[in-house]
Amino acid sequence: MNLESLSKYYEVSLLSEADLPELLILCQGNPKFYRHSPPMPSIDTLRSDMHALPRGKNLEDKFYLKFWKDGRLAAVLDLILHYPNDQTAFFGFFMVRADLQGHGAGSALISEILSALSKDFSNVRLGYVKGNEQSQHFWEKNGFEPTGIIVTEKEYEIVIMEKKL
Repeated sequence: MNLESLSKYYEVSLLSEADLPELLILCQGNPKFYRHSPPMPSIDTLRSDMHALPRGKNLEDKFYLKFWKDGRLAAVLDLILHYPNDQTAFFGFFMVRADLQGHGAGSALISEILSALSKDFSNVRLGYVKGNEQSQHFWEKNGFEPTGIIVTEKEYEIVIMEKKL
C-alpha cells in the first residue's frame, strides 16, 4: 500500500511504539467516544489495539496509520485490507484530534482515504458502538450505511456500516 496516496494534506506513516504517548493524548482528548467504547485508553490498551486482528487476518494486511500536520498527530486510522473479503477494506478505528473536530477535517481526511482506496477496493466497512450518536452521525454524513449486521460484544453492540466506492 502506498501510504502517501492516502492524503495530500497530511504526512502519513505507520504508527510505532514511540508514538503511543502522543496517541494516548489524542485519545484522551475524546472522552465521549470512550463513554460508549470502554475501557478508557492507556498505553497498554493502545499497544494491544496496534496488534489486534480479526480472525483469519495477519499483520501484512493491517496498517495502523498516523496522520501528521505541522509536527503534531492529527488523526489515527486502523486500516485492515481485504476484510471481510478481497474487495473490502475495513476501518477498525478512526479518531481525529479533538481541536480539529467540528470543522470538516475528519470528513476531508476520510474523503481522501476513500478516494485512494477506490483504486483497489469496491467497499469500505466499519463498525460503531450502538448508541454513540456522534460516531453514527459522522459515518452517515460520510456516506456509510448500516448493513443490518450487529455484533454483540461484552459491554456493547457494534453496528456494521459499509460504503460502496
